[in-house]
Amino acid sequence: NFGTPLYVYSKNQIVKNFNNYKQALADRNHLICYAVKANTNYSIIKIIKELGGGADVTSYGELWRVLKVGVEPKKIVFAGVGKNEEEIKFAIKNKILLINVESKDEVDLINKVAKRNVDVAIRVNPEINTYTITHISTGEEGVKFGIPIKDVIDFAKYIKERCKKINLIGLHFHIGSQICNIKPFVEATKKVVKIFNILKNLGFDIRYIDVGGGLGIKYKDEEPPTPQTLFSKLKKIIPKDVTIICEPGRYIVGNAGILVCKVLYHKKVRNKNFLIVDASMTDLIRPTFYGAYHNVIPVIISNHSKMITCDIVGPVCETSDFLAKNRTVVDVENGGLLVIETTGAYGFVMSSNYNSRLRPAEVMVDNDSFYLIRKREIFNDLIEKEIYEKN
Repeated sequence: NFGTPLYVYSKNQIVKNFNNYKQALADRNHLICYAVKANTNYSIIKIIKELGGGADVTSYGELWRVLKVGVEPKKIVFAGVGKNEEEIKFAIKNKILLINVESKDEVDLINKVAKRNVDVAIRVNPEINTYTITHISTGEEGVKFGIPIKDVIDFAKYIKERCKKINLIGLHFHIGSQICNIKPFVEATKKVVKIFNILKNLGFDIRYIDVGGGLGIKYKDEEPPTPQTLFSKLKKIIPKDVTIICEPGRYIVGNAGILVCKVLYHKKVRNKNFLIVDASMTDLIRPTFYGAYHNVIPVIISNHSKMITCDIVGPVCETSDFLAKNRTVVDVENGGLLVIETTGAYGFVMSSNYNSRLRPAEVMVDNDSFYLIRKREIFNDLIEKEIYEKN
């Protein structure tokens, strides 16, 4: 009914994943702010809102989205190194919980445009090894994110002395994504709590410690910690008189989504096999962008299924257009369907219209029912915003 390529999500899995975080923090004052960048679909944000979740946003558009869904402003935190004046004004106008600030220029601008006191948290760069893909490591030395840890105290003093319309009430860090080792989280938390204690002794009223997101999931053979395991360690470090904020994204939606595609052709070039499918890097760019691994299985497996070692590639005019390389999979006939697993995070949200390809539909499965949550694009969508001379 929906055609291919097609994104399909499980509501039950999203709920289960969110509740794992909820249970891990049940004995502490906390706020779970879903990292909207992982998947911005309205229906997914709505599910999380109804579970009591808030939102971690990184742009005007994401903030607009979550407010449109009905997320409470006091459950929204706004991060990002390059918030422009309009974004800052919009956040202030809507009285969100915290703006996570990352530079003197930013706090100067907030102080300039604010017509009332604004609550902020400092994004701290703890400068640690995060043991993850370079592209998504945000807490190491020399990256653009946050205030280097050695400069945080002076930065806090600057805010207090020079920015009279800003209330510094939080400390925030986000060290990266797809982190499958507890050690970086523990190390970063210890460093930030040391800063918390110094600021507290200096008279700052720090009420929130935001530990960010980044907890990994299983794509292949990873063994990531659970939220329960992670927070059993972090809760021993974080003072009990502060509210813990966390920003899970990938963990909430990653394994709740699949991408279904159709096999178009088999092709052999010398000794190399290709399965050419109707999904491409325009639908799922992670393999091309990060060299990311996604398991591939057929929708239907028969007792007579044979295996093939091949590259699974799309129709886009780029050699880098692939979903899997040198992968041994069930040899699905032309017209058969494959599932690319664990694509709920950074899948559709990073899709594009390159080669004037249409972006796929999205469907939500809720127990025995399913429903469309985003229509497949049509060709008119490709030129809808363009200005052209009509005949």
